[in-house]
Amino acid sequence: MNKIEAFVSEQLKTEVPVFNIGDTIRVHNRIKEGNRERVQMFEGTVIAKHGGGISATFTLRRISYGVGVEKTFPLHSPNVEKVDIIRRGSVRRAKLYYLRDKVGKDAKVKEKITK
Repeated sequence: MNKIEAFVSEQLKTEVPVFNIGDTIRVHNRIKEGNRERVQMFEGTVIAKHGGGISATFTLRRISYGVGVEKTFPLHSPNVEKVDIIRRGSVRRAKLYYLRDKVGKDAKVKEKITK
């Protein structure tokens, strides 16, 4: 095992949350402001997942004050403290970029019904 593989395997998180495209999740993100550190939450719908391994990322979208906001988070980042799954979505696409053109009720994702 070379040095890069050793470093990457050391940085991977052991407990990765399982979520899919269309799920509504809440990310607890660590923010540094000067010498202080705080946790800020970002809740939204997962519209994309990219890559694998250490470079895996996911993109969340939400509407904030009438403006669409998207954030991309690295899955294995030490700044991503925790990921909570709020609700499961039922979708038939791998990427939900079409939600960018939708507003109001039209931009909602149907909830997956589990028994």
